[in-house]
Amino acid sequence: MPFSEAKTHRALIVDSAHPNGLVLSHWRGAATPAEVRDDTSAAIVLNALRLDLPGLELSYVTANHFDIDGFVGVWSLLNPEKALENEELLRQMALIGDFRELDLNHPLAGEALKLVCWLNARERDMFYAPFAADDMEESEAKLCVQKFTYFLREFGRVLQDPDWEKPVWEEEVADVLLGYRDMYKPDTKLERHPGIGLIVVHTHKPLHYYALFSRTIGFDIVLSCYDDNRYELEYKYTTWVDIASRATLPRISLAPLARKLNELEQSGHTWTADGITETGPLLRLDGTGLSRMEAFDNPTSREIHSSSIPVEELKQIVIAFYKEAYAGVQPKRFWTWEEVKELNRRYK
Repeated sequence: MPFSEAKTHRALIVDSAHPNGLVLSHWRGAATPAEVRDDTSAAIVLNALRLDLPGLELSYVTANHFDIDGFVGVWSLLNPEKALENEELLRQMALIGDFRELDLNHPLAGEALKLVCWLNARERDMFYAPFAADDMEESEAKLCVQKFTYFLREFGRVLQDPDWEKPVWEEEVADVLLGYRDMYKPDTKLERHPGIGLIVVHTHKPLHYYALFSRTIGFDIVLSCYDDNRYELEYKYTTWVDIASRATLPRISLAPLARKLNELEQSGHTWTADGITETGPLLRLDGTGLSRMEAFDNPTSREIHSSSIPVEELKQIVIAFYKEAYAGVQPKRFWTWEEVKELNRRYK
């Protein structure tokens, strides 16, 4: 049912938050039962189905937005037997779609990628891109109903054999696989800094997110360094939600880091930073010109300007910033937004 009706009908609340029902969501602070907590909302739903969690008998299912993780959760509740038959495949879909963490070492990741890219293509071509509702008259909570209606009807058929829809997904899958190959070439270099949750990726050009983040599993901050001194620093979505599999560090405001870089920048461009409550905050040159839809889209779809700051200097500034910011802060599970904001009151 549409999310607006949760006020009057108790429901299973997927990948969202609402007091009138059973919440199955990885959103930070969501009232998800402890025994089914997991990294993605779809995994939480699958855990609940496997445990036959009390409350699943509710007659309605809802979500306040459409994305792959939420859709997989909603579909699974409406098709519980098929969902449990395809449990690992659906879990992989949610990880790829939400965290953009593609791991082709998993035997079902290739099939999951096809399904994710089918959803992406159909969503974009038949409806509207993620976050495009920001510029529309009606809210995402209302507009997403049309997406759910279509995909709940069609997904079971495509799940049975994704190759039936190959013309729809093959272009994006090919793009991802080419980028994935680039991430494993000898001239792509990774520098891991686990104490601050940062991974530095040196690769020649921007890549599809599913490729770029394929080697960032276990890290929450990604500094991408491309040829010609082009950079983007990004908090992954893993620090917007409550993930259960590991402890994390809280997000730190990027504004002081942007100011520090602007003191050095001589390219004529300006370093800008998104707020910490955005789903995937970016620090980049001239980032304020991006809409949320453009920021969510792949790095290959946006212009990334060249900086005057040499790569080694920029890396050292970023690493030093986080080491100082996280001094005395211990990783933990399930930070509250109030705890994150309290820590950030010194970073104005």
